[in-house]
Amino acid sequence: MSRSHQLADYLGILLFVTVPLLLGYSSGFQTITIGGLFPIYWVFASSYLIHLIAFIPSFFYHTEKYFDFTGMVAYLSGILVALLLVYQRDSYLSFRTISLAFMVSLWSLRLGIFLFQRIILEKEDRRFREVKYSFSGFLQAWIISAAWVCLTAANAFTAIINNNRESVHLFFLIGFILWTIGFSFEIIADHQKKCFKKDQKNKNNFISTGLWSISRHPNYFGEITLWFGIALISYPVLEGWQTATLVSPLFVYILLTRITGINLLEKKSNLKWGNNVKYQEYKRKTPILFPLLYKRKENQTS
Repeated sequence: MSRSHQLADYLGILLFVTVPLLLGYSSGFQTITIGGLFPIYWVFASSYLIHLIAFIPSFFYHTEKYFDFTGMVAYLSGILVALLLVYQRDSYLSFRTISLAFMVSLWSLRLGIFLFQRIILEKEDRRFREVKYSFSGFLQAWIISAAWVCLTAANAFTAIINNNRESVHLFFLIGFILWTIGFSFEIIADHQKKCFKKDQKNKNNFISTGLWSISRHPNYFGEITLWFGIALISYPVLEGWQTATLVSPLFVYILLTRITGINLLEKKSNLKWGNNVKYQEYKRKTPILFPLLYKRKENQTS
C-alpha cells in the first residue's frame, strides 16, 4: 500500500467514528428521537461534516492552517445544533443549558482564535509536516479532531439536550469555580508564553516565569480543570446510561498527558535543553502538571 494510503490509518478512522457513536447511543438512550435519530447524533454529525468539508481543500493544498480553526467551528456548530433542537422541542432554554452553551462556546472561541493566530504567525504546525502529504494519515487527523469535539463535550451536549430545569446547587457552583480557574489558567499561561516568545532575548530559551514557574504545563492544567468543571455542572441532569458521558474529562486528561500533549512536549524539551543545568533545575523544582499537588523542596542550611 502506498504512503498515501495506510491500512492502520483507516482502522484508526473507523475507531474514532465508532467510539463517539457508542457514547452517543448511551447519551441518547433517555431522549426522544428527532428525525429518527437521537439528538446527540445530529450534534456529532455536524462535527464530522464540518471537518470533512474542511479536509478536502486542506489536503488539496497540503495545509494545516485551518485545522484548529475548524475544531472551533465544530464546537460552536455543535452547541448551536443542540440549542436549536432543544428550543424547537421545549420552547425554552434552562439556566444550566444556557450556562453550559456559553462556557463551551467562550472556551472554544478563545482557544480557536489563539491557535489560528499562532499558526498564521509561525506558518507551520510541525505535527503535520509529513502527514499532510498522506491522504489516509491526514484524513485520520481530521477525523480524530471531529471525534475530539464529540468526546470532550459529550456530557455538556447531553446536559444541554436534556434541558433540565433543576435548580442550581453545589455541583453547579463547584463546577463553575473549577471552570473559571481552568479557563483563567489557560488564558494567562498562553498569553505569558506568547509574550515570552516575542522577546528576541528569549530565543531558544525555555519559559520558567509566571504560571510556568509553578507548573511546566499550566495551560494543560487549565484545560483539564475546566472540563472537569463542565462535567460537574452536567452531572445532576444526566440520567441512567447518560452518566457514561462523564468519561469526557478523563478522555481530555489521558489525551493531553499520555498521547498528544505533555508526553511529546517533555520529550521535545529534553532533546532541546536536556543538558542545560538551568533546565534540569527547573524540572526538579517544578511539577509537570498540577501546581497545587507539589511541595517545593528548599535547601536547608545549618
